[in-house]
Amino acid sequence: MPNDCITYQNSGYFSKLIIDYLDQKAELKSLYNRFPSIENFKFQFEEKKNNFPVENRKILVEALKKQYNNFQFSEKTSNNLELLSLTNTFTITTGHQLNLLTGPLYFIYKIISVINLTKELKAAYPEQNFVPIYWMATEDHDFEEINYFLFKGKKMEWKKESKGPVGRLDTSGLEELFDSFSKELGLGNNASYLKDLFKKSYLEHPNLADATRYLANELFKNEGLVILDGDDLELKKLFIPFAKNELLQQTSFDKVSETIEQLKPYTIQVNPREINLFYIQDNLRERIVFENGNYKINNTTLSFSESEILTELENNPKNFSPNVILRPLYQEVILPNLCYIGGGGEIAYWLELKSMFEANNIAFPILLVRNSVLIATEKQVSKLDKLHVNWNEIFQSEKKLIDLKTKEYSQFTIDFSEQKEVLKNQFIVLYEIASKTDKSFLGAVAAQETKQIKGLNNLEKRLLKAEKRIVSEKINRILEIKADLFPKGILQERVLNFSEFYNDIYSNNSLITKLIESLNPLNQSFTIVII
Repeated sequence: MPNDCITYQNSGYFSKLIIDYLDQKAELKSLYNRFPSIENFKFQFEEKKNNFPVENRKILVEALKKQYNNFQFSEKTSNNLELLSLTNTFTITTGHQLNLLTGPLYFIYKIISVINLTKELKAAYPEQNFVPIYWMATEDHDFEEINYFLFKGKKMEWKKESKGPVGRLDTSGLEELFDSFSKELGLGNNASYLKDLFKKSYLEHPNLADATRYLANELFKNEGLVILDGDDLELKKLFIPFAKNELLQQTSFDKVSETIEQLKPYTIQVNPREINLFYIQDNLRERIVFENGNYKINNTTLSFSESEILTELENNPKNFSPNVILRPLYQEVILPNLCYIGGGGEIAYWLELKSMFEANNIAFPILLVRNSVLIATEKQVSKLDKLHVNWNEIFQSEKKLIDLKTKEYSQFTIDFSEQKEVLKNQFIVLYEIASKTDKSFLGAVAAQETKQIKGLNNLEKRLLKAEKRIVSEKINRILEIKADLFPKGILQERVLNFSEFYNDIYSNNSLITKLIESLNPLNQSFTIVII
């Protein structure tokens, strides 16, 4: 079965905004800095080098080394941490929530996209260094989005109360989930690996941030991945001037709102607040709102005057957390970053931010849509081959796929275009006659033509319906495979967890290795990986 090129534009799974971005439509060019190409990275790292203070590098490296205290990590990661001290070292970054056991597959694909792009850039620009970064979204508070993963159709859920930043959440209460997951895994080397991975990640680390760092480090330990927690005092200090500007000037609200006006033909991904900062403590993450001359913490009794909140910012910057609008700015302030890699939804909101970056005099990174993957077994591929189904067809909607294959399998040509053309030619003669007689006859001819064309359309539909019954066995087999590859009609990568493939097929890290070997970050098409 050929590995067809299913471009993101033709897949049916990307928004019009992302399709137009990938097509580099002229109306969007003011919303990004440079389009992702190997050649454009040269200009990007020259700009970033002049826009990133050496002092920030020192603080970044020291903060990362502290974050890695009490963690074992590879020599490659250790080398990358040291390289970050050099002015010719740059980062490629992706960010993701702290999903339990990585959550859906695309967590894996985002990180591999980052890793592989650093390799491509090193090959193209050997005099520079490139470090892959996974930014842990430790300050998010949407616990319900991350407290589960699916395994063979069952929801493996961590039932716990959480209101504050999820990275600070203690990992107590996961023993019960570990037992449930272990029973589902069963026996064997692959199952033992996954049990050990879960146990060491979540039962042997005190909070979700540490657990996720261990997990990501274990999965990508041979690739030099550097894992960053933005909930860090020294790093937050670097962001104080920008947070102060946000409190006093609300620049981001003004600039992003202006950009949203430009994006009106598209669906808007996120809308800015007047103040795009949260106030956080261990069990609190609430918006800062400006009311009646005071800065109030939403849903609490906490309130600050202007001088008080500026003093709080200077003394306790870790209590201030950027929201989805400001987090990208925080990232680019503390990292020598060239490119952000994210899903379609992420790139959509990044496209709202360039003018805000310019107002803050921070270089805007290249934006790259992450790799998307469809994993299929050799058995599934063999079945599709026998049914003469290609990958482009399997990506079609169920209705289109059924109609397409029914017409192909049928012994008849289920297309009455030729008959309709003959009919139209016959009516040409009748129209000539009608033009020379009473106008009422012209209306009768037109009505009869419409009626007969409609009749042919109905016959075509009825023939298709009849043929569907005849070829239903083949169609049902196709639909069964499609349902496996697109669970509930959703992209596999948004539903399934990597553990399903590990448990059934792969042991140790061979799935990760195969994906790394298969994915090309600058190829904006779905990758079919056969296992």
